[in-house]
Amino acid sequence: MNNQEKVLRKNIGKKIKLARAKAEYTQEELAEKLSLSTRYISQLERGIAFGSASTIINVCKALNISSDFLFSDLINNETPILENITDNKFLENYLKLNDYNKNIIAVFTNELLKIQNRKQDQKDA
Repeated sequence: MNNQEKVLRKNIGKKIKLARAKAEYTQEELAEKLSLSTRYISQLERGIAFGSASTIINVCKALNISSDFLFSDLINNETPILENITDNKFLENYLKLNDYNKNIIAVFTNELLKIQNRKQDQKDA
């Protein structure tokens, strides 16, 4: 397995983990739903194992995600989006928020960016 394949497997694993967190399943619950072992789910999420086509299809169905979500980086031959994200716990928690609280985060983030840009503009002046 070459480096690119390792990165893609890890990226797919991260996406599975994020989708599982959004669905509010534990690894044990997902494993039970798919008739797989918890250890295997853990290996999928860490990019150590890679499931057969039928396993991946069943994971997508169980988590209500499309295969495009998992494989878009591979198909588009782009650098994996999640490769550069350092705080996966933040993303996991964000995905669990309801729409109202996600909106609050969006407003808060926009305001922080405005403050940051004003400070940068003052430094540049």
